[in-house]
Amino acid sequence: MKSPTVPTTLTARAPEDLLAMVPYVLGFRPEQSMVMLTFGADQPTFHARVDLPTDLDEIADMVECLLDPVRRHRVPRAVLIAYGGDVFTCRAALEALAEALIDDGVDVVEMLRVHDGRWFPMLGGAHDELRDGVVYDARSHPFAAQAVLDGKVTLSSREELADTLVGSDPAAVEAVEDAVLRSARRVADRVPAAEARWLQEVVVTHIDEGTTFTAAQAGRLLVACEDRALRDVVWGLMSRETAERHVDLWRDLVRRTPDELQLVPAALLAFAAWLSGSGALAWCALDRAALIDPDYPMVRLLGQALEQALPPSSWEPVTGLPELLDGA
Repeated sequence: MKSPTVPTTLTARAPEDLLAMVPYVLGFRPEQSMVMLTFGADQPTFHARVDLPTDLDEIADMVECLLDPVRRHRVPRAVLIAYGGDVFTCRAALEALAEALIDDGVDVVEMLRVHDGRWFPMLGGAHDELRDGVVYDARSHPFAAQAVLDGKVTLSSREELADTLVGSDPAAVEAVEDAVLRSARRVADRVPAAEARWLQEVVVTHIDEGTTFTAAQAGRLLVACEDRALRDVVWGLMSRETAERHVDLWRDLVRRTPDELQLVPAALLAFAAWLSGSGALAWCALDRAALIDPDYPMVRLLGQALEQALPPSSWEPVTGLPELLDGA
């Protein structure tokens, strides 16, 4: 069984520290992105990344997207980092966001542009097109070594992170698909209370032992969880202490599930990722679920939590499982 990890505290004293912190907290090295690091809020701090606008008309939407959680969390200080080669767009985006934050009483303590292994100062009217920039290498920074010690995998891009949800074994996917078809033919013979108890037992066993579903178990679970009450039996087993183990379990299932059946396992993975503090992975999993049904209530609920940068501590652990278990 994996033990829950204790979050590491990173202290940044220079721009290079901030730039090394970004892949540590996001799980990947951003490109064409606006990254906002926040510090000193009354509530747990959060860090956000959005796509850097490609059109100046999109900057206002970007600002509003990032400003809402800042207000919600009463953030006192922020660092802004634009990753991109277009100096004009990066400056316009940084200045618009900084102005909005300052108007809201937020102290913007640093503002940088990053491109091609160099960082450029942008705070206080600095004009980075007149500078050569400062060469840096986040991979050799002590924070990168700390990530290894913490068991954090830092990927080269968000796309690479999303690719970790794509299976590479067609035979494994076919085995689960066949199991779904067999299970669907027997679903009418199953008693909901007994099915709820089976779901509880099989998931708890795999979480405790660090193992993954067999193809037969995966097929039965996917069919059962089409019933939202049964899905909630599984959902209710998650806690902050077990979240990382749930991430491993549900990511494996998503990778072995046919695309058209990924709604529930991808949504459960998104929740487990959010609960474990892996916001970027949560977004990637949520994107996969939304491709199937963007209006699925669990998808909308998680989307709101991620957009508002709600911390995992806001989740109230389930103290009682669904009534379906009462008669099992």
